[in-house]
Amino acid sequence: MTLTTRFAPSPTGYLHVGGARTALYSWLYAQKNGGNFILRIEDTDLERSTQASVDAIMDGMNWLNLEWTHGPYFQTERFDRYKEVIEQLLASGNAYRCYSTSEEVEVMREEAKAKGEIEKYNGLWRDRTDYPEDKPYVIRFKNPLDGDVVINDIVKGDITISNLQLDDLIIARSDGTPTYNLTVVVDDLDMEISHVVRGDDHISNTPKQINILKALGATIPAYAHIPMILGDDGKRLSKRHGAVSVMQYRDDGYLPEALLNYLVRLGWSHGDQEIFSREEMIELFDLTGCNRAPSAFNTDKLVWVNQHYMKTLEPSYVATQLAWHMADQGINVENGPALEEIVKVQADRVKTLKEMAQISRYFYEDFTELDASAVKKHLRPVVKEPLQVVKEKLAALTDWSPALIHAAINDTATELEVGMGKVGMPLRVAATGGGNSPSLDITLALLDQKKVLARIDQALVVVEARIANS
Repeated sequence: MTLTTRFAPSPTGYLHVGGARTALYSWLYAQKNGGNFILRIEDTDLERSTQASVDAIMDGMNWLNLEWTHGPYFQTERFDRYKEVIEQLLASGNAYRCYSTSEEVEVMREEAKAKGEIEKYNGLWRDRTDYPEDKPYVIRFKNPLDGDVVINDIVKGDITISNLQLDDLIIARSDGTPTYNLTVVVDDLDMEISHVVRGDDHISNTPKQINILKALGATIPAYAHIPMILGDDGKRLSKRHGAVSVMQYRDDGYLPEALLNYLVRLGWSHGDQEIFSREEMIELFDLTGCNRAPSAFNTDKLVWVNQHYMKTLEPSYVATQLAWHMADQGINVENGPALEEIVKVQADRVKTLKEMAQISRYFYEDFTELDASAVKKHLRPVVKEPLQVVKEKLAALTDWSPALIHAAINDTATELEVGMGKVGMPLRVAATGGGNSPSLDITLALLDQKKVLARIDQALVVVEARIANS
């Protein structure tokens, strides 16, 4: 049988980074072993499932480029199949009708608790056939009353649960709709899932699902339960720790390669290696190398990884990701340098693509106001002559190249017998609107020559005003 994994999110919210890590581990394990990776949308919670959440899951998976082999499958499209299996379990004596009300079941649990026993349904209708007419009922799975369930967990090791601890769980509600543990079992059976990779919050469900699989005569898949992700305060990762949605990380300016690289290391390791290409992840990843203990999310580490990829990936590729942020910030990049060139000069100066877009606006848009602190510090009356002279030299250039621009700035400083900073800093403020930019000659070369000259004139107006007010 072909190795087959699956990612099975519920569309009741965004794609959480914990879910993305589970998807990544499942995808990597299938890729490494030449297997199938199935995407299954578990949308049986009709009240909470939304199309917006389905879209968010798809967007996240596509942005991370975690391509599925088959799917997406939707559980709401398989209700006939679930009904068929429920009837099969009833016919084989592995399930039964239960007419106990929820109030009666609660009393049973309280009585068991008072006796110091496990709080569960007492099996009142387990072997009865005197069914009342016109009274609602649920379908319960007839869980074995003896023996143990052993989970041979790839990550956690062997986990043994006594069947006496398990309830006769409900597999169909009173309205006939199937419950989670039933639908998961049927899907894993029909889709021939060989390896179930999921969060360890599902460990309590696994013995129940194994027993149903055994009742159906199915092959039991291998299980790998991955520990949860914690915030840096040791508590379960949530919105209070910052972004937890995969697409929020996109919006915040992270590259998908950076998030994947960070997530693969958040619970798995290969020696001391920190940076992994997609190909290396596939080659080196193995479920047996996953940690048994929870991992803490560290945003500073993610920032470091993101900076690495911004600087080392092909600028042309990073530019395709930057384009989204430019558009998101309303920056029209049609009239200005190629985004690839922006990546080359800005990548080592920022933490995120969002920040890269923010500080690159002056390459594409004119400004009516200069940064006040930069004006105060660098556009003083004494810079009038340096700005006028350097403007003349820049205007005379017939080849608008970094080398000749640098020579013009240098010649101005030499001619006026002032330091390079006395020319360069006022010129930088004039051209960019502020006091920070990449190397000035490269910055100016990326700007249109006429635009630079017009901006110098704009700065000279500010200097004249300061002279008049001094």
